[in-house]
Amino acid sequence: MTATSTSVDLDAKIPNNVGLSDDPKLQRALEQWLPKYLEWWHDMGPTDFEHMPIFLRTAVSVDRGGWANYDYVKMPDYRWGIFLTPNDSEPTIKCGDDAGTPAWSDVPGEHRNALRRIIVTQADTEPASVEQQRMLGHVAPSLYDLRNLFQVNVEEGRHLWAMVYLLQKYFGRDGRDEAEELLLRRSGDEDKPRILGAFNQPCDHWLSFFAFTMFTDRDGKYQLAALAESGFDPLARSTQFMLTEEAHHLFVGDTGLQRIIKRSAELQQLDPNGDVRAQGGIDFDLIQRTINYWYTYSLDLFGGEISSNASTFFASGLKGRYHETRRYEDHKALTGDYRLPVVENGKVVEKDVPLRTAMNEVLRDAYVADCEKVIGRWNKTLEESGSPTRLTLPSRLFHRHQGIYAGHHFDPQGKLITVEQYEANVHRWLLVPEDNDYLLSIMKPCYEPGKFANWIAPPTKGIEGRPTDFEYVKMHD
Repeated sequence: MTATSTSVDLDAKIPNNVGLSDDPKLQRALEQWLPKYLEWWHDMGPTDFEHMPIFLRTAVSVDRGGWANYDYVKMPDYRWGIFLTPNDSEPTIKCGDDAGTPAWSDVPGEHRNALRRIIVTQADTEPASVEQQRMLGHVAPSLYDLRNLFQVNVEEGRHLWAMVYLLQKYFGRDGRDEAEELLLRRSGDEDKPRILGAFNQPCDHWLSFFAFTMFTDRDGKYQLAALAESGFDPLARSTQFMLTEEAHHLFVGDTGLQRIIKRSAELQQLDPNGDVRAQGGIDFDLIQRTINYWYTYSLDLFGGEISSNASTFFASGLKGRYHETRRYEDHKALTGDYRLPVVENGKVVEKDVPLRTAMNEVLRDAYVADCEKVIGRWNKTLEESGSPTRLTLPSRLFHRHQGIYAGHHFDPQGKLITVEQYEANVHRWLLVPEDNDYLLSIMKPCYEPGKFANWIAPPTKGIEGRPTDFEYVKMHD
């Protein structure tokens, strides 16, 4: 079992609580990877802001209470590290055929390839999002938001470190090769794209950034929570701490969109014709198209609705359901069906499939319910603002590129339509280049402390007890 503690060795070149100094070979390998990582960060991160001190939180412990330190840090000096949540008791396999038996402290040979694939796929999302967001600082609506962007960026970088540690420690030469490849793929690159589709989509304005952190990072929450139930104990404990940091990313997306919605409702009432754009704001049709776009791309990230891989991962104990040990009594799921809408003979009908093959859909259900709660809060904001507008989530059948609905065309209500009908209406349902042009035309940088762009409301409070007019980023060091 890897030695871990709640405190972190902060003096090490790579801060950690995994006893890295006791494994000189691994320590050398990670220290050799560090300059390659920094080269990637300089090339593909928010490099135009590297010289600026930013009010960032840095993990200094894995304790539940007070695990982070807040101070001004320049991003290249941020102390990325490796943190595993310590075990309170002997860990067990949480799900599948061997549920209740001791968890693995090393990689079982029969699951080596599957575990490597799971870890690499998770790892690949972390640098991808940094690449997608690297230019957003130039159009930030406030220093508060600029700081939040950079906090998300450095923590995605740390999550990459968490996965690279697992690859380098437990997968030998294959793991080292995979760690190298993670720094060579690029979001949106035609020749070497990132593994998952959502992480190759452009994210060049703040409406997309908030939607990405709301919907795509929320997928990350559920994927990490499923991996936190893994029978491979080092993976489970890595993802548990990642979830602690991921909560902030969801906060940024949820509250960022809510602030846009609140401001758009104010501008709607200010304008004699209710025209939000005439007041320099973001209209609700555009907000709805953005929700549709990023929510449906994020639905794809859960994988196929009927999946032999999902069944195998669950049966083998590699990946559980959301809060497996808390929400479910039967951790083997050998019996039972899942009712699923499928397309047969040009119609949508319901079909029962074995529960184990529908584990991706079970996880997606939890995600959808979570998203619906947030939409409810946003609609309450609209109601309190006196706006007649209400926002919705589109059907999970709409705009899908993975799974059994890919290749079919649906409207946002889930009605099966022809490709001609889809193409005639897609500009009404999803982001189009003209939307991006408009958003970039109104998104001018606002770098004065306490000032916010016209299209977004201020937050209700600042960060770590600081006021909203605090200098969260020192634009000149």
